Amino acid sequence: MDEIHRLNKAQQDSLLPPAEDGTITLIGATTENPSFEVIGALLSRTRVFVLQPLRPEDIEQLLQRALSDTERGLGTTRLTVDPEALTLMAVEADGDARRALMVLEAAAVHVGEGGHITVEVAREAMQKRFARYDKTGEEHFNLLSAYHKSMRGSDPQGALYWMARMLDGGEDPMKLFRRAIAMAAEDIGLADPNALTLAVAARDAFHMLGPPEGYLPLAEMTIYLATAPKSNSAMVALGAALDAARTTPAAPVPLHIRNAPTPLMKELGYNQGYQYAHNSPEAYLPQEYLPDQLRGMEFYRPGEFGHERKIAERMEWWAKLKSGEEQRERGSSSVSGGDE
Repeated sequence: MDEIHRLNKAQQDSLLPPAEDGTITLIGATTENPSFEVIGALLSRTRVFVLQPLRPEDIEQLLQRALSDTERGLGTTRLTVDPEALTLMAVEADGDARRALMVLEAAAVHVGEGGHITVEVAREAMQKRFARYDKTGEEHFNLLSAYHKSMRGSDPQGALYWMARMLDGGEDPMKLFRRAIAMAAEDIGLADPNALTLAVAARDAFHMLGPPEGYLPLAEMTIYLATAPKSNSAMVALGAALDAARTTPAAPVPLHIRNAPTPLMKELGYNQGYQYAHNSPEAYLPQEYLPDQLRGMEFYRPGEFGHERKIAERMEWWAKLKSGEEQRERGSSSVSGGDE
């Protein structure tokens, strides 16, 4: 069954009984990833063979056979072909033997019987080399993944290449912008807060300019994100905070940071003891903001690169201020205890 992925779930289910009892020997072919397109029950009863694109040297050998085959090929046309022309056809075929044979046949028609196929003739027969790209299939997600991972891996060359591959294949640039904006938050974060701003601005610039001028801010954004310092501390902090929220879903808000819009709430102690940070020269007054169950927990730990170095220094300074305040409070308690 060719293109077996075109069968719907019910149709694929109908193949199970005859395949199991041996009524049929099922051989299915698909250009899609069977993990996504073939039902699990059928997939578990079959063996999967992954067919790879042909190598250029394999395709060149097929072209030689076509030239010498007198029954089904061009063996009776007395064609001569430059070796460089055959190599070009084999490389430009992108692993597709059918494409290479079609180009060879078009070149043979162009020069006529007894003609000579040069590199220039081969290029003329090829006309335009279309990119192998499926905007909805597995290749779409593979190229998006390669684009994201190249930027995360700080490789602007790879990121630009995969970007260009998708654009040349007709991909919607908004899909690249969406992936890049997510990458800016996930993999750069606070190491360079400008990364997210620039990514959003590049998307807006594309909306205003449109292609092809809009590809320039896309390329600029890609290079910037690939070369920016990297940190996933915000993503880690988000995950840790969500885990804590799920394990303590009913933790009460400490009284001193509760809202107190009514007299009754104030009588109940809401907002009592809250310290307004701006009353301090440092704009920082140590107090507890987490529920009692989570007191002292750390969700966010700044990374070592870019802007997060400054954040780490600021947090360390706040920690020293807090430690000094706690020591003063302990000293005051000791004195008061002695007086009593």
